[in-house]
Amino acid sequence: MLTVEKIGGTSMSALAEVLNNIIYFERQGESLYNRVFVVSAFSGVTNLLLENKKTKEPGVYHRIANNEDFHDLLNQLVAQLKEINQKYKPLGLDVAAADAFIEKHVKKAETYLDNLVDVLASGYVSREGILQAAREILASIGETHSAFNLSNILQNKGANAKFIDLGGFDDMRPFTIDQRIRDVFSGIDLASCICIVTGYAKGTEGIMREFDRGYSEVTFSKIAQILKPEEAIIHKEYHLSTADPGLVGVDNCKPVGFTNYDIADQLADVGMEAIHPKASKPLEINGINLRIKNTFEPAHPGTLITKDYVSGLKRVEVITGYDKMLIIDVYDPLMVGNVGSDLQIMQVFYDHRISYTFKATSANSISIVIWESDFSQKLIDDLGKKFEKITVEKAALVCLLGTNMDQPGLLARSTEALAKEDINIISAGMALRKVNIQFLIAREHFKTAIIALNKAVGQ
Repeated sequence: MLTVEKIGGTSMSALAEVLNNIIYFERQGESLYNRVFVVSAFSGVTNLLLENKKTKEPGVYHRIANNEDFHDLLNQLVAQLKEINQKYKPLGLDVAAADAFIEKHVKKAETYLDNLVDVLASGYVSREGILQAAREILASIGETHSAFNLSNILQNKGANAKFIDLGGFDDMRPFTIDQRIRDVFSGIDLASCICIVTGYAKGTEGIMREFDRGYSEVTFSKIAQILKPEEAIIHKEYHLSTADPGLVGVDNCKPVGFTNYDIADQLADVGMEAIHPKASKPLEINGINLRIKNTFEPAHPGTLITKDYVSGLKRVEVITGYDKMLIIDVYDPLMVGNVGSDLQIMQVFYDHRISYTFKATSANSISIVIWESDFSQKLIDDLGKKFEKITVEKAALVCLLGTNMDQPGLLARSTEALAKEDINIISAGMALRKVNIQFLIAREHFKTAIIALNKAVGQ
């Protein structure tokens, strides 16, 4: 059975567990093969190359963007990658080979980056395009490093492992990402080898232009779309759970087990990604099932996501949310009976490339909820030019998700659970399909709300 599998950065850094719990778990000989692993960079490496995903602390890229010398930081990076190599010597990594490989690879990247800086300084080209190319080059280093190391360890253990670098440093052919993937795999007998593939893939369209830091899941999805595996698998450091164990406690939640791609999209909409929605769509359309597994519990089947699954029991499958949302309320007394007010508001949001998560309407106002990170004062100013009053408030969003939760009394039990904790509901809503019931509350009540709802209606 052919599988295409992705290993995240946190899991990759626990490489001993990757070997024992994923690659060799209950497998030997030829059962190791017919598997394609798409790997992320080791934890923290892409932060050093680009910027810290959470704190925004600048990396090598920002030296280039700010017209500063980046060579010393790149040299420090090489030293840090060599330190990582030393960690995996006990697992069978040929450290000398790994050090030589990454030195050569980064040196070539440095040459490309120097050329980009020179072109940028000339003033003849678009700054945006050059800096985007720099991000692509830098991002590719992390996955090339981790993929080489894992394949080297497997080869030294006697496995027929192939290192597949989709970064394309030595391939100047103007391939799209799909063309590059097809070309690389066209000559490989998957039944007789295990493939270790970089999560970054070079293409004429630029994988980071649209997906930025979510690119490794897109590579994983594209490979699955082309190879048509029996199953696609993502290995994470945690289960896809019925609620966040960090909030409700490990004993008060469990793996979801089964759900569908619609619920996966709902999760992504509130920041709890099982998979990036742009990566899940090709899997869904091609009828490829996706399994989310916990790296540290290899015997557990995890959660299977399919296109058509609907729970046989009426139940809430996931209780989740996000505590850094903003409510933008657009008020105008002329809105009532005026066809097109919503269209005008949405046009402003579209012009600013800002998507919303929740929307509620009344006669003279429309409230729209967005991620705080997407906030723009210019958006508010532009809305203010068209409507009388714009109000912005901080909020949290908590959600009940499920493939079959249209049960009498669910909404009543949920609101009662929140009321018992003195949590005021700012707004609430659900679409006709009732796969997502949403409550807007004050931010300071977020954790309490998740716990209360989990006790009242969780499984």
